[in-house]
Amino acid sequence: MVSIQNLHKKFGKHTVLDGLELNIDDHGIIAVLGPNGSGKTTLIKSILGMVVPEKGSIHINGKPLKNNWEYRKEIDYLPQIANFPGNLTVIELLKMIKDLRGEAKREQELINFFGVNKFIDKKLTNLSGGMKQKVNLVLTFMFDSPLVILDEPTTGLDPVSILKLKELLHKEKASGKTILVTSHIMEFVESVSDRIVFLWEGKIYFNGSVEELKEKTNQRDFEHAIATLLTGEHV
Repeated sequence: MVSIQNLHKKFGKHTVLDGLELNIDDHGIIAVLGPNGSGKTTLIKSILGMVVPEKGSIHINGKPLKNNWEYRKEIDYLPQIANFPGNLTVIELLKMIKDLRGEAKREQELINFFGVNKFIDKKLTNLSGGMKQKVNLVLTFMFDSPLVILDEPTTGLDPVSILKLKELLHKEKASGKTILVTSHIMEFVESVSDRIVFLWEGKIYFNGSVEELKEKTNQRDFEHAIATLLTGEHV
């Protein structure tokens, strides 16, 4: 699905990605974790074509990203902060996105699933953070693409909505999708992830299952295993 080889990116004199190598051949949910400045956001933006690396290559489904914008049709992306036009209603926003991307396969199903139908005629400026995130999730999943990238998907969600999100992610995985997730909520990461990819100074330091991470760090629980990596005790 995704193959990244020898990826390099600098911003000024600061090296963000330093020969990063990552292959995702299997379907499932992969959590991309790491301390601030480790390169997570730059990696995601490179996959999305929003950042152009100085060196290296990215292939999706065997096709290079360079000079190939059409691959983006096969990716659904949920940004950490979605800046919606506040003067639009929810239904108007959904229509606008469909006009840009084409027919949505699962719009009504997701609207009902997240309870967006309860405020679908409200203007976006009048919605709470949690309501906006539910709209964001509907927009992300309604086109049913094989690769999904979620940046902090639990932001603003109440516990019931987080449970619904987990349910949806497990269904999406079962349907054969590849899902990349970034999150600071370790309980959420542990409950949904098949693999953990941990970045450290622009490189992949760890790539494996939750149980393999616990074994590597000699910790019994996931949060302490991640904390061991974040505090630099692995160096």
